[in-house]
Amino acid sequence: MYYIYDWKPLTDLVFWIIPGQNQSWVSEFILIGFSSDPTTNSILFIVFLLIYLSSVLGNGLIIMLVCLDTQLHTPMYFFLCTLSLLDMTFVTTTMPQMLVHLLAHSQTISFIGCWLQMFMFGGLGVTECTFIVVMAYDRYVAICYPLRYTVILTWGFCIQLAAGSWICGFFSSLLHTFFTMSLPYCGPNTVNHYFCEGPSVRSLACMDTHLIEMVDLVLSVFLVVTPISLIVASYIRIAMAILKIKSTQGRCKAFSTCASHLTVVTFFYAPVAYTYLRPDSSYSPERDKQISLFYSALTPLLNPVVYSLRNKDIKRAFLKVMGYGRCTSGPG
Repeated sequence: MYYIYDWKPLTDLVFWIIPGQNQSWVSEFILIGFSSDPTTNSILFIVFLLIYLSSVLGNGLIIMLVCLDTQLHTPMYFFLCTLSLLDMTFVTTTMPQMLVHLLAHSQTISFIGCWLQMFMFGGLGVTECTFIVVMAYDRYVAICYPLRYTVILTWGFCIQLAAGSWICGFFSSLLHTFFTMSLPYCGPNTVNHYFCEGPSVRSLACMDTHLIEMVDLVLSVFLVVTPISLIVASYIRIAMAILKIKSTQGRCKAFSTCASHLTVVTFFYAPVAYTYLRPDSSYSPERDKQISLFYSALTPLLNPVVYSLRNKDIKRAFLKVMGYGRCTSGPG
């Protein structure tokens, strides 16, 4: 009596662990982008170029103002400066290459280039997820413990919080990138995205990725739901503290210090949660490309606008640097 065994899962596993075993491995990927029409790509190039330049200039301006104005050398503006640095590098991981591909005939990216882009994008994205929690903690201490603000948030502690966010972000991204790029890619190499995004690249693998998808989903849930939960908990405490303030003016002043951060949280976490807190089976390339623009391109553009329009200290520092003298400063 003969038994027929299906060795394909075991073979796939061997090919994954020991690359190069009788398979043709891709050396580059082709990024489809948004359109194949030259006219449409030219229009998109102008739009995205303006978005990219505005993001870099806006965030760079905030970094410059915080560094030059000694009155902005406080924990709140140190965190804002770090967020601007994050946004500026975050948008640079994808936008320059996308701009080149919109005008160039070739839309390829090397395997190593794809690996690095995925690693940097994931690392900076998770760092921002974590760092937004740090900024929520800053607002929590400022409103709930105003007299102990500088005692709790010392410069050493602020640097530790910022460094911890970066370490957490890039360590988790290293795991995600390693599992994704270690898969066997032996067939199609066309990525239906404008950058090397995890689910898009993983869909091209020559083996069953169900287990890796589940691990990645669990990791994404932890890295997105945990920060959101901490932010919600912080703002519940903040709301309780604000309600104890007797004067209406005091309540409005306290709430205004949190309005900018709440706006940033909404802009960033809403599309990120939609994109990553679901299995790959519900992945829609065209829809996800559009949604990813919110957190990869528009959020870095909107953050400096949100924090500048309502912030009197930033306006005063800008006028001072521009040579218009000192203006009356107020709460941010």
